Amino acid sequence: MVATAAGETTVHPLRFEDGGLLVLDQRALPSEERWIRCQTVEQVADAIRSMAVRGAPAIGLAAAYGMALAEDRQKAAALLRDTRPTAVNLAWAVERCLAAEDVLGEARRLHREQEAADRRLAELGAERFEQGDRALTHCNTGPLATGGYGTAGGVLRAAWEGGRLAEVWVDETRPLLQGSRLTAWELGLAGIPFHVIADSAAGGLMARGLVDRVVVGADRIAANGDVANKVGTYPLAVLAARHGVPFYVAAPVSTIDPRTPSGERIPIEERDPGELGASSVAFNPAFDVTPAELVTAIVTEAGVLEPPFERSIARVAQG
Repeated sequence: MVATAAGETTVHPLRFEDGGLLVLDQRALPSEERWIRCQTVEQVADAIRSMAVRGAPAIGLAAAYGMALAEDRQKAAALLRDTRPTAVNLAWAVERCLAAEDVLGEARRLHREQEAADRRLAELGAERFEQGDRALTHCNTGPLATGGYGTAGGVLRAAWEGGRLAEVWVDETRPLLQGSRLTAWELGLAGIPFHVIADSAAGGLMARGLVDRVVVGADRIAANGDVANKVGTYPLAVLAARHGVPFYVAAPVSTIDPRTPSGERIPIEERDPGELGASSVAFNPAFDVTPAELVTAIVTEAGVLEPPFERSIARVAQG
């Protein structure tokens, strides 16, 4: 899972070997390294649905490998698309594999492309940092979420390696604690200073001048720049706007959905109320939508997109 090459620590949450997909079970981290072997598309779908693998790019890659295990591609595509409806990377990867002659070869190609995209957008995002910056992030957007280097997490890592980042405030991210469990673990491996905070503490930190910029990922970006991300992202954007803190979204081009005109059209996944430790009366949306007007810039491997997003996104989508 964790390999060191040329002094670099890398997390590999997915690998395809001996005719099956091995998935690092993120539900068990950080206390246990547990792997799930998937030999059927149904098993891959269950791993995605149960969040053993999570993060928009990573579930797209898992779905691509799932397509390589399928006997009936159309049936498999329908099954996989329904597992996590908000993340557009999943459907994008499935469509790429539906059109491919060599599905496993296409899945491996997507995996390589994802890591290259991560590293490029991380470099571009790090250029927005200044020496000594303190960043706040939400949920998990490092290599566990992408199968590569990380999106927003990759930006933080590149900024740290470039001497521009002082420390990271990590939202614990309710209700499944992807921040305190996964992001904190990744930052620790990379040697980046951090503090975990309650989601509700972010506003107080900004008011005290302790946050210089916010960097988050995305599960789907609409054509107008509205961003769907892990629930709790929208309040962060509002707080950032209130306190004059730049709010950046880091995501690969595959997360942009030009067919969705605005955030109002993005399907929002609702999860088991039991994840809140509550009864069936609980309401548990997995995502919220941040309006484009609250986003400072969208960092992609194709460049940093700035308002008006309708134009900058259209240029990338056409390219």
